[in-house]
Amino acid sequence: MQVPKPHLMGTEHTLGGPLARFRMPEATFMVVAALVIGVLAGYGAVGFRRLIQLLQRLAWGEWVTNLDVVRGHSDWWILLVPAIGGALVAPLAYFWPREAKGHGVPEVMETVARSAGVMTAKTVLLRSVASALSISSGGSVGREGPIVQIGAAMGSIFGQWLKVSGRRLRTLVGCGAAAGIAATFNAPIAGPLFAVEIILGDFGVSQFSPIVIASVVSTVVSRAYLGDTPAFVAPRYDMAHPLELVFFLLLGIVAAGVAFVFVRVLYGFEDLCDRIPGPSWILTPIGGLIVGAIGIFRPEVFGGGYETIEAALRGDLGWTLLATLLVIKIFATSVTIGSGGSGGVFAPSLFVGAAAGGLFGAAVTRIAPGITGEPGAYALVGMGAVVAGATHAPITAILIIFELTHDYGLIVPIMGACILANLTTRWMGKGSIYTLKLLRRGIDISAGRELNVLRSLSVADVMSENAVTLDPTMKLAAIIDEASRSNHEYYYLVDDEGRFQGVIGTLEMRQAMLQAEALRDLVIAEDLARKDVPVVTPGQDLDAVMRIFGGKNREELPVVEDLETMRWKGTVSRAHLLEAYNRELMKRDMVSEMASDLSSSKNSEVFLGDGHWMREISVPGRFAHHTLGELDVRNRFGVQVVLVRRPSPHRDRETIELVPGPDTMLELGDEIVVVGSHDALARLA
Repeated sequence: MQVPKPHLMGTEHTLGGPLARFRMPEATFMVVAALVIGVLAGYGAVGFRRLIQLLQRLAWGEWVTNLDVVRGHSDWWILLVPAIGGALVAPLAYFWPREAKGHGVPEVMETVARSAGVMTAKTVLLRSVASALSISSGGSVGREGPIVQIGAAMGSIFGQWLKVSGRRLRTLVGCGAAAGIAATFNAPIAGPLFAVEIILGDFGVSQFSPIVIASVVSTVVSRAYLGDTPAFVAPRYDMAHPLELVFFLLLGIVAAGVAFVFVRVLYGFEDLCDRIPGPSWILTPIGGLIVGAIGIFRPEVFGGGYETIEAALRGDLGWTLLATLLVIKIFATSVTIGSGGSGGVFAPSLFVGAAAGGLFGAAVTRIAPGITGEPGAYALVGMGAVVAGATHAPITAILIIFELTHDYGLIVPIMGACILANLTTRWMGKGSIYTLKLLRRGIDISAGRELNVLRSLSVADVMSENAVTLDPTMKLAAIIDEASRSNHEYYYLVDDEGRFQGVIGTLEMRQAMLQAEALRDLVIAEDLARKDVPVVTPGQDLDAVMRIFGGKNREELPVVEDLETMRWKGTVSRAHLLEAYNRELMKRDMVSEMASDLSSSKNSEVFLGDGHWMREISVPGRFAHHTLGELDVRNRFGVQVVLVRRPSPHRDRETIELVPGPDTMLELGDEIVVVGSHDALARLA
């Protein structure tokens, strides 16, 4: 049976779901989808802000909570409100941790990388409620992360409703994330950069355009309800002296250290809370109680701390207060997130950056008063530098500081400090404040799609046995005769016991041929061979092999069974490696399309056309411990198995085998994707 290809989007898109009869050009479809997602995410951001205000009204008696409002309550009230908020969040974080707990952005990144961008309406509801409760009650978190997850989920839900698949669904998720950031920060430029630099990790023009459109539309919606004002009102700053740039660059390095400490403390508290015995839902109100105790003395740690950030930008805070706020904000945010609270870490990163920058500025203005400006200028640059260091997204950090303040005067030092902070934190350790959470689950997406693909393949997958091998004792005349009848570039020496001894390349061959008449009976192959060539083994991944190719000017490497016996196995070439890489990319794209189609289909069945359907089912018990060849499902049931999805002992990983062969063994717990007629699939199930 020939398996038809799923209907993927090309130059013309056929809408699915309720709009299945309509067709439109691909570019038009993406523009229309981006417009709709921009409106949805814009209203989602506004609605989330209103929900926070409503809950603040219930908790503190005012629609907008500021430091004066909090200080107007008794110490007992300040202590208990965050604990009550934690108690309300606890059951949500306990029963639905992925949707309600933490800061949200890593979950979106994982969904885009591993699940083709499939998210559910439950994510919008639970994240909205949990984060609004945490923020309004005084949790030391921001609203940006939740809005990213809410916007991304809206983009995903809309894409699934239209039954788009694969990379288009990922792009729509990026549209929602960008629209959320743009709406909450009034930042239509930084929103798209956040989506492509952090969420998608791809600056492709084809997907960047709809993301920009969604961002602009959501900004228009948010401005209609929230006004067109910058997030922070600060004085305009300029460099006081050209030499001051040196201090700003030094601040970038200092900010990198602060960002590194912030990220490690944050996840250190998560580890600590995970090790505490007892039910996890108890920890959330306890965390709120700890934050409330801090808030009695320093209510600046509550929420995102926008009011305190503005004070730092104006230079109104003394150095002792800045130092105190720097330490306790890191601690309070880590306690809130680690104990199970819900909210973003972007605003706390801005807070920490402003405090660190203001503290640094207070010091350098005393050291070099003649060439330095106000401490507030350093607070502004410090905000961008800490964000760049924590997120590993310097372009987003540079643009978002400009859009948050509408201040262009310090753009040069901001750029320099952000780039330096990013480079320094990458040198200090792997993982950003977002990707480190995924790395701790065994998911590495920060290295890029290419690296992950190469690491999934081994030398055994691409090596060739079609190489010319020579006896080490072969004389020069015989070698030249062999070379004249072959078009190979390398000749490998293998002794009688099958051990690799060296390689003769075209360069060595040419040098020997210049003296062929004099040396034809004196020189043997062993005399010409190079012994210092790198070798690889069948089990090595292709990422390691690619690094060897990058450091050596060679197109082919010998493969040996192991480094002890050096038994000859074959060769691996750069061309074979690239061919396997491209083939794996195509396979993953197809798997992504299938996963998205099936995940967005309520009955896990997708129509492929020409009377054929695709369905994902769990391996029946009667199929377990049998190979596909033994089962012969094509002849017995009239279906073809096109994909096997096998979970690993690590719950966040799985193995996918596309178009499996007859030797593929099925086990209980495996999922298989099968194609056939509706009746045939019914018989199989």
